[in-house]
Order: sequence, then C-alpha cells, then structure tokens
Amino acid sequence: MSVSIVQYFGSQLGKCGYCANTNCSKSHGMHSYRLDCQDYQDLIDRGWRRCGNYCYKMRNRETCCPCYTIKCDALEFKLSKSHKRILRRMNRFLRDGKRESGPGSGTGTGDGDGDDGPGGGDVTASEPQPQLPDKSPALINVEEVTSLAQAQKQKPAKQATSAASVSVPPVQASTLGPNKSAAPISNAPRKKAKQMRLERRQAKLGDTESLPSKVCLSQEKSLRDFLSTNESDTKTNKHQLKIVLVASSDTQRTCSDAVIALYRKYQIAIHHDNPARLTLASMQRFLVKSSLENENPSDGPEMGYGSFHQQYWLDDQLIAVGVIDILPACVSSVYFFYDPDYSFLSLGTYGSLREIDLVQTIAESVPALKNYYMGFYIHSCPKMRYKGKLSASYLLCPETYEWFLLTDAIRSKLDEQKYHRLNPDPSARDVNEFLLEHLDTVMLLLDARTCTDYKHYKQLPNQDSEHERESERETIVEYSKLVGKVCASRMLFVNMS
Repeated sequence: MSVSIVQYFGSQLGKCGYCANTNCSKSHGMHSYRLDCQDYQDLIDRGWRRCGNYCYKMRNRETCCPCYTIKCDALEFKLSKSHKRILRRMNRFLRDGKRESGPGSGTGTGDGDGDDGPGGGDVTASEPQPQLPDKSPALINVEEVTSLAQAQKQKPAKQATSAASVSVPPVQASTLGPNKSAAPISNAPRKKAKQMRLERRQAKLGDTESLPSKVCLSQEKSLRDFLSTNESDTKTNKHQLKIVLVASSDTQRTCSDAVIALYRKYQIAIHHDNPARLTLASMQRFLVKSSLENENPSDGPEMGYGSFHQQYWLDDQLIAVGVIDILPACVSSVYFFYDPDYSFLSLGTYGSLREIDLVQTIAESVPALKNYYMGFYIHSCPKMRYKGKLSASYLLCPETYEWFLLTDAIRSKLDEQKYHRLNPDPSARDVNEFLLEHLDTVMLLLDARTCTDYKHYKQLPNQDSEHERESERETIVEYSKLVGKVCASRMLFVNMS
C-alpha cells in the first residue's frame, strides 16, 4: 500500500458555484500530494471530493448550499422510461445515422420526465470547480517522503520483536533501505470480458445449461441489453461508437489536440467560459492531474484502481470524455464533457449510463465494487436535483456517515430545511469518529527528512510559544476529525510552514 501525503489548509470561504453568491460557500480544504485509492475511498465516504490534487469537504451546517455525497447502487439500478428513450435514440442513430428531434434531444430542458439535467442530461458537468485557496502547498520530494513514511510505519513492527529503547527518534533518510517488492500476483483464473459477454449472450438465447441457476427470466430489458444491441451489429451500422478507457497519466492521449479542442468547445458553448482561461494548464490541473496512486492488486479489476478517462469515439471523431476514478468500492464520476453538436443524443445521461454499465461489468469479477458515485446532490439548488433521479440513489448522512436511500420523505425534509441530519436515530454515532485518545497515532512530516507520529513529536524540543503549540494541536485535531481516525493514522500530515 502506498502512503497518502496531504497538507491541510483549514477552513475556506469563497464564491458559490450553485447560487453564485460571494463569500458564502464554506468548506475545508487540503492539498493531496499522493492518495492511496483506499484512503480516497474512505475520504469520499466522509463527504470529501477531489478536484485535481485539491480535496475539499463542505461545511454543510454553515454553507449556503449544503452538498450531500450521492451514490447509486449499480446492481439495484433500474432504467427509467427516459433512459430507455435515450438508449433507443442512440441505437437508432448508430444504426441509421438519423438525427432525431423531440423531447430530451436538446440541450436545455431535458426529457419530459426530467431525467436529463442541464446541458442534455449531464450528470457531473454542471458541478462547478471549487475555488482554490491562495495558499500554495509546501514543496516536497514525494518519492523521498513516501520512503520516509513507509520506514516509520515499519518501525513499530520491528520494535515489537526487539528490546529496543522506547524512545523513537525522527526517521532519517540516510537509514532507509529499498522499498519492499509488491506481493506476487495470484495465478487464480479470472473471467475475461469476452467470456462474460458470451455467457450473457447464451443466456439471452436460452442456452442456460452451463450457467448458474440464478439467470434472470424477466423479459424486462436491462442496461446491458440496450448497450449490446449495436455491439452485436457493428458491421451493418451507419456509425461506429467506440469507448476507450485511458489512464489519466497517459498525457499523450488525455491531453491530445482532439481532447483539448473538445473541452474548449464544451466549456464555451455550455458554460460560457472565457476562452482565454481555457488553457492546457487549466485543463490539466482540473481533469488530468490526479494524486491517486495507480494500483493493480491481484484481486482488483483488470484495469486496476486510479484515475481514468473514458473517451467516446464516433467513427474517428471524439465526441465525449468521461473523467472517472476507479476505487475499491466504486467508480466515482469526476467530470463529463461532450461535443454540443451531438446534444440531441443526450450524451450527459448516456455517459452516466455507460459508467453504471462499467460498474456492473467490474462487479462481476470484483463484487465489492458495485457503486457509482455522482459527486454532490444539492437539494437547495433545483437544477442540481437531477442527480437524485437515478433509481437506487443513496445520500450520505453528514454526521454519522451512513447511507440512506433518497426517498420522497427525505426530499420533503430537505424542502423544509436545507441542512438535515439524515440519520433519524439521534443516538447514532460515527463509527470512525476520531477522539483525542487517537491523537498520538497521527503521522506527521516535520521537514524534508523527518517523519514521526504525534506521540513522539510532542516530546521534541520546540521554540514555539505555548499558544502556537496549542493552535497547531487544534489544527491537527480538526483535520483528524474530518478525515476520521482510520485515515488520520494512515495518511501523512505535512506539518511544514
């Protein structure tokens, strides 16, 4: 497991991207130099969200527009009538090449039943970028600091088997050895995508002798049924749609001329951005750079965990890009942008359905990865409520961090009061709550060569005043409560000026 390295920036105040008022959006922010995928999974399950290397968590009790983390259980997901219309429209376009008009084919109002959001049903694109803090993160060598932290974490295990002194001095870079090699990859067979497609096709044709007895006999067409319709008839189609998964780190492909041109076209047409601000650097900072460490465990999905782009190629033209994070328990949608000339295809909604299909496909070999995270649900902002229209959608309680099915009863409560503790049990507590008794386990980076835990840090000589030490302690406690006791003891807190 890699070591997550973060620098906490504290409370942030800025312009709200939902109500457009200034100095009313309140959040907590931190810079992430590197994030282990499991750590980020734990963070988003506590209301955090990343934008490039910046991570933020809304102060929902105080902010103007409370933001509730929302997810869809992809295995419970059911298509709505609107979804089926969009899928059929796409299938007819690929088959016949005809551009259809009618409800849901434009960019403004969406389908008649409201499943499409602004911009043709865009599930994530309407979520604005957070206002970044003015403070710059400390400059560190991430690889060297990672080695320091790994060595520090190995110390307690070594000390448990020796009669070494209880005193633990700061770790020095010169004492480090090489990193341990990764665990050997399991040779256990795993289903390939081609094999799974064949099994689904056999089930559809009635050849179920070699399949499990749980094959669904319902005639209700599934998402996979709609998507596979044209996959089996590609030779006779007027158009070919190919979706390519690319690692974000592959900048030759994620920052190609076609991607940059599409991003600029989308931002100008849909969000009316200033063209002068749509530079390659700004796009990279927002959509390409990621602090997630790509991981390929033997029991993980074929593509591994990390940050990816799903590129939608219509014949030889790039028409959409979905930016996603693949994590141990979910696919998290970061952003989605598309060619406005193809708004008649409701590409925003189509993209979200494709991402749900990706989750369903991965879950066949990695059952724990069954959720689709859509970012934030903002009930106080009517144009952002469309995220809650996916079936099997759940909201995260901002106090106990448990998931609750988004029902009309919860919507009514949010109508009455924009901030609401979703957990109805007043005695329920956060099981991952950080308490002062856990403070000694927090890992700190004191300078480029010194890493230790808080227990030993407080024993070191320090020239700061008592007030400064207490303020520093309060900051560390605040950060630890926000990330939870598990991440507070596992991640490395950069405590450098």
